Amino acid sequence: MSHFWRAGAPTMSVKTKSLALIASMGALGNALFILSQSMMRWGSQVALDLSHMGTLVAAVYGGPILGLLTGLVVGVGPGIYYGFMDSLGLLGLFGLPIGKAITGFSVGLIAKRLGVSGEGSSLKAVLATLVGYVPECLYTIFFFKVLVAVFLPAIAGFLIAFLVPILIKAWIEMVLMSVYIGALVGNAGFTRFVQRHFMG
Repeated sequence: MSHFWRAGAPTMSVKTKSLALIASMGALGNALFILSQSMMRWGSQVALDLSHMGTLVAAVYGGPILGLLTGLVVGVGPGIYYGFMDSLGLLGLFGLPIGKAITGFSVGLIAKRLGVSGEGSSLKAVLATLVGYVPECLYTIFFFKVLVAVFLPAIAGFLIAFLVPILIKAWIEMVLMSVYIGALVGNAGFTRFVQRHFMG
């Protein structure tokens, strides 16, 4: 019995650390969303959003599945703010977290393929972030041009006008965050911290 417990203990430890990574980076992402969107706004529908920092850390260090799950958690704040509390309603509440999750998965997958693993991987992390955002960018276009048109036809014409500013803003944000994540990956102290507390 004791042998079985010893064999299973490391697995439980990995699961616990993975959940801790998702929870902590999800909380970080939502905190950054609240802080950044309150600092800089363009009209009522476009605001600065740095919430993906939490997603990127989880994706780069934890891989595609942890990136995806963290993206879902990170998307809760934007989903509530632009969905439940604003014009997108349930479509935004569920649709926005999906977009965040897509980036978490794709960045994690690309980072894994590129071998992003700490010191000397800063440029790879930047590349993984920028290329990894492309699927969410395409999803955003689909979201506004198709899903909004189908489920919110009364305001679709109004919302579609924000698509181009949203995409421009999003790419600016991703460039900024790619630099940040590149710096973090290149920082040996930060990488050791993440590996010690959140990795198996």
